[in-house]
Amino acid sequence: MLPSDKCHQDQMSLLEQERLQPQMLPAVQSAQYTLLRKYGELNGPQHVSDVEAKTAQQARKKIAARLTIAKLFHRYRAQLIYNKHNVTVTSDTPTKGEKICLTVYDNNMMVPLTVKNSEVKMVYLSFWASELVKDIFTVSDCHGNIIKTLTQLPLRPGEAYQIQVHFNSEHAGFYEQLLVFKFETRLQSTDTFEVMRLLEINQRTSYDEEPFTTVPDSLCDIETVKWVPVEGFNYSLLPMAVPLKGYEMPDSIKDLKQTTMELEKMPLNWENYPTKFHLLLHLEELQQKIEIEKYNQDAPLFRHKDNRDLLILKIACAAKNSHWRLVGNKLRVCPLNPLGGLNETSYEAWVCHVDLENMWLQCNKGQVRVPQGQEARENIMIRTRLIELESNPEQCNAVLHIVAASAKPSPYLVFGPPGTGKTVTLVEAIKQIVTRQPCCHILACAPSNSAADHLCEKIRAGSIPTSMVYRLYALSYPVANIPPKSLCNLEEKTRTLLIPHKEILMWQRILVTTLQTAGRLVSGGIPPGHFTYLFVDEAGQATETECIIPLAGLLDPQTCQLVLAGDPKQLGPILSSVVAEKHGLGVSMLERLMNNIVLYKSHETHGFNNRFVSKLLRNYRSHPAILKIPNELFYAGQLQPYADKATYSAYCDWECLPRKGFPLIFHGVAGTDERDHNCPSVYNMAEVEVLKDYLKALVRHFRKKGVTKIEPNEIGVITPYTKQVEKIKNALQTDKDLRQENLENIMVGSVEKFQGKECNVILVSTVRSYPKLTAHKQQVTIGFVNNEKRFNVALTRAQALLIVVGDPRVLKTEPIWNKFIHYCSEEGGYRGITVSDGEEEEEEDALPNVHSE
Repeated sequence: MLPSDKCHQDQMSLLEQERLQPQMLPAVQSAQYTLLRKYGELNGPQHVSDVEAKTAQQARKKIAARLTIAKLFHRYRAQLIYNKHNVTVTSDTPTKGEKICLTVYDNNMMVPLTVKNSEVKMVYLSFWASELVKDIFTVSDCHGNIIKTLTQLPLRPGEAYQIQVHFNSEHAGFYEQLLVFKFETRLQSTDTFEVMRLLEINQRTSYDEEPFTTVPDSLCDIETVKWVPVEGFNYSLLPMAVPLKGYEMPDSIKDLKQTTMELEKMPLNWENYPTKFHLLLHLEELQQKIEIEKYNQDAPLFRHKDNRDLLILKIACAAKNSHWRLVGNKLRVCPLNPLGGLNETSYEAWVCHVDLENMWLQCNKGQVRVPQGQEARENIMIRTRLIELESNPEQCNAVLHIVAASAKPSPYLVFGPPGTGKTVTLVEAIKQIVTRQPCCHILACAPSNSAADHLCEKIRAGSIPTSMVYRLYALSYPVANIPPKSLCNLEEKTRTLLIPHKEILMWQRILVTTLQTAGRLVSGGIPPGHFTYLFVDEAGQATETECIIPLAGLLDPQTCQLVLAGDPKQLGPILSSVVAEKHGLGVSMLERLMNNIVLYKSHETHGFNNRFVSKLLRNYRSHPAILKIPNELFYAGQLQPYADKATYSAYCDWECLPRKGFPLIFHGVAGTDERDHNCPSVYNMAEVEVLKDYLKALVRHFRKKGVTKIEPNEIGVITPYTKQVEKIKNALQTDKDLRQENLENIMVGSVEKFQGKECNVILVSTVRSYPKLTAHKQQVTIGFVNNEKRFNVALTRAQALLIVVGDPRVLKTEPIWNKFIHYCSEEGGYRGITVSDGEEEEEEDALPNVHSE
């Protein structure tokens, strides 16, 4: 607390001192500002309306005002929270220092406050209350009169003045109200002091929660591991015919400043192509090494009671996206001897799964044997007409050009926006090739196992005999995830994976694998002229260096047609190194070709050259209302709604829609950013509460229709933060109403998990909001929620109903979210907290002015 003489010397209240200081506000964009960077034909420059620009300006001003209030609060909280000079501010509700914290389950409540003068002389009271969330709190006097401020109200000795703070909200959320009481010992006196009270109300939806420990079923009844070394394990039967060079990481790469300077002098061209990508890959490797080394630890391991080769290691909260990179890594586990040192014998294991608390390790099972009794090839006739595609000219064109290899020796690109059927197009092309070219050999790749599995499944379901489709899995792939009776490199008797001999692999007509596992084909000596077609699905998710793996050793451009399919406007590669991403490693080959190579750019009049690229235009997934904003933002409005009306209209009469016939909701939530100790991932419990309400309403909707179990792909919940995924999953288990339902088919995951997938109903939790006023860090940011590719993927997964839950006070500062929220509001699809727009009112003074009338 400042000495009282210092307060007198300043001759003004602390809050008024700050009010008179010039404030540095965040930069506000002009009334006409462009959207995020657009590339090539894909979007072109687009401008927002004056209304959207004005709401964005207001949102930034409100953030600036809040940051100023927070700054005052933290600077003066030590001086202002106490009751002083026998003048007290008390409440029936227990307080913690300056805070009154309440958890409520009703829509409204009242908090009484009593200001009492126990001094021997009169004091004069002035009062100010913040409006951090609009239309939530009102303050009234003892007669019920609404007051916003008080100015120099006299309080005689022994006299008390009562006020009532009324809370009213129909929506769950976290709400704050800052109350400042200023006291003067005489009129126009410089002898002043202040008292603050911060009211925090956490409004929840229901009482019905019960404790639940989120331990996966596979961790039940675990026991300490007893180590048994595995001898003579054979990882592969395919010998190394093409030795791979070693590329040791140079020590100089650790000097990021120097490496960055080198990269800035190196615009990509044919002369520096290998050198630049070597640098970028070393940067990525360095960052991954730094992150993975965090998990090097002496920690207890446990073995599952049913699977003796599955080990579980307890870990701290994984860093952002680190679980994606840990999976598939090979580890060496060293048990401790009785003296605490390392045994000479160590054991190898694979990381098969990582969550926020556990790393799952798969040990080797033993000797792998050659598969026997492989099925003979079947010679069957396949339809040659494009029956499924004959009503879609873009797909037909793509198939015809791929089969004819019209782009050879250049790659052929299939630009497939969401729901336009790019995988269907590839499958039809593969069918036609197999039919017309009996001697062909096709390699179909994807950047991830899930994408490769999806592609393989679609090929097998497309009238192609299963005996023609061979799935080559990496040795680290979880055996339990392999479909039964699948033609692949799984040795059924021992249930272990192997890499077959070269002759077996070359015998396959259609070989499906990941881009990285395709490297085993190169090192195994399969010649470049063997494959006649090389397909890469979801090519936009792969780094260029990853895409090159099968190309560099297997592609003969004179005899093999390369086909890249994907969407550069959806998620790109996931990287660790910020520097590597900044200098181009995050740009896929598909995106670079479409951005930089004239051959693949769209002509202003004639569009794309169909000999080299096809853009699919017919969306077979979403209700037109759901498709509208992503279509305008990312696809120049060219996408055409062709989804089945009976499917996309399934929720148009849902009782919870703000406007019938418009199956899209943006629900504005006043939440708060939260983080657990030592965990960087963010979560927002207010949004979890709102999601629970919508899930309960959906369950009631199903029950009315006689549906007792939610089917797969009916409901998906997307959120960009791993910790929020965990909180939502916990809510499904702890809420009594939800726990008793059959919700195991509801998929909850990150945006990455949903790329390439679709559900009838999608709920999105954006998470980012204000920090609490009491938080020491008052940075307001929406982080990678503002990534336009994540935005595009999240909003285009829904077929019939899209519900987005977020804080408009923060989201409206960014153009893409501002446009989406404005669209929902204009169409009658907005629900939740009130956020004043330009036409409603002028911005109020951000700072408390207790002298104003």
